[in-house]
Amino acid sequence: MSQAKVDRYKEEKANRKQIMAREKRNHILSVICGWAILFVLVGWAGVSGYNKYESSRPIETVYVNLDSLNSYVASLSATE
Repeated sequence: MSQAKVDRYKEEKANRKQIMAREKRNHILSVICGWAILFVLVGWAGVSGYNKYESSRPIETVYVNLDSLNSYVASLSATE
């Protein structure tokens, strides 16, 4: 081996713990970011699909007869 290779090997051996810790930290960070991006994309697709489904459904209209309520309120105002 040349002297440069020996020096490089000794340097890597001396800093092996720091190098391995850095690689492990970068791997965990990339996995967490990947899952977060996947979660956001799936959530966005779900919300978009739900909104599209809801917009395609017919609107339900409810009719209420308020004549009796109006006459009751009018009778309360008239007696005062």
